[in-house]
Amino acid sequence: MFNAPQIKHSTQDLRRLDKQHLWHPFTPMKLWLESDPLVITAAEGMHLIDSDGRRYLDGFSSLWCNVHGHRVPEIDQAIRDQLDKVAHTTMLGFASEPATLLAERLMRIVPSSLSKVFYSDAGATATEVAFKLAAQYWFNTGKPERNEFVGFAEAYHGDTVGAMSIGRMPAFHKPYFPMLFKTHFAPTPYVYRYDVQGASDSERANVVRQHCLNALETILQQHGDRIAAVCIEPMVQGAGGMIVQPPGFLSEVARLTRHYGALLIADEVAVGFGRTGKMFACEQEQVQPDILCAAKGLTGGYLPLAATFASQQIFDAFLGEPWEGRTFYHGHTYTGNPLAAAAALASLDLFEKNKLLDHVGSTSGKLRHMLQELKELPYVGDIRQLGYMVGIELVEDKATRRSFDPRRRLGAEVCFNCRKHGVIIRPLADVIVLMPPLAMGEDDLRTIVNAVKTEIAAIRSTN
Repeated sequence: MFNAPQIKHSTQDLRRLDKQHLWHPFTPMKLWLESDPLVITAAEGMHLIDSDGRRYLDGFSSLWCNVHGHRVPEIDQAIRDQLDKVAHTTMLGFASEPATLLAERLMRIVPSSLSKVFYSDAGATATEVAFKLAAQYWFNTGKPERNEFVGFAEAYHGDTVGAMSIGRMPAFHKPYFPMLFKTHFAPTPYVYRYDVQGASDSERANVVRQHCLNALETILQQHGDRIAAVCIEPMVQGAGGMIVQPPGFLSEVARLTRHYGALLIADEVAVGFGRTGKMFACEQEQVQPDILCAAKGLTGGYLPLAATFASQQIFDAFLGEPWEGRTFYHGHTYTGNPLAAAAALASLDLFEKNKLLDHVGSTSGKLRHMLQELKELPYVGDIRQLGYMVGIELVEDKATRRSFDPRRRLGAEVCFNCRKHGVIIRPLADVIVLMPPLAMGEDDLRTIVNAVKTEIAAIRSTN
């Protein structure tokens, strides 16, 4: 057998080839082409390693998906074992051992209202499946007019057409607005950004929560007979700026949705698999959704795999003879990929073996204590946290909550400078996001917080 020689490319070569051929996601490419990008070539534990051998703590879980760290022996071995059997086989007309075993395992941990799982490969595809299921459920049950949706401002559900329609973020999606279908939007309880005069923090949260719930109820009252579903990111709206919902908001959204007869879709792509301290964020307020979307942490951050869970009632509405038109004609080539399913099974084993949810519960409290040290810094307007999800909002004036000029790209500057401390994080505009792997320990968390503290303290006002 011919073995091709292994050629080691220099950092300079890799950067040149990248700029020559690649188009990066969510990246202003003009700035990219003018920069010297970090080239990641390896990883170990909680660290990413660049092409020059420098090590960095993975403070953003490689885009919010890594759970146990990198090169985890148990997950690595599970994938190798599966490779010795089959790397991929379709689920169109065939059953799959790893996907079947994973489905049985997942049904033990999802909310009890759910009984079926439909696999896809990413968060956006999971939500797209959810929206199509909701619309066809009403079509199949004789109410085709129920084909509109309710979303929340500042929500993000992915970048496919349905996901953009219901999570319509102007910064990401404005050019595509003419392509999108009709959606009703309720306000988000972004407590920090509401002006409630003379109120304490808890009073403001209560006022904001009720205002947003009232607006949602008005939508449901006026359009309820046409609403297929209400879609929400439970507890924390991630890409909108790590917006933590006030206590009781999620449970009231669920109550109103049921009262007006719509379905409830929980988009747990970012918040699921332990991020908030519960396996699923809906558990924080004992909410039972009709449909739940999961991805990111499902495989421990190893391979693309997503899942859309549905209730038995929804599934039953799709049963019938082929000529009756009830079938869900939707699918993906890599649906239920065996390698990804094997990684997910190994990841779930590690959740149990390492008591990972207990770890997040105890260590997130220590992280909260560390973050208190940042509150007195002059440009830290708000710190939002639930579990291992943190948003640190930078403002130019704390008294008025005035934001920095976005052209300054201050959040990006702070995150870039944290690399000097051996830490990689990514911002959401001027919200500094900390989203470490769930298995990360106290010492590494302290390193990340100290790096952020140092670089925020170094900010100089333009005034």
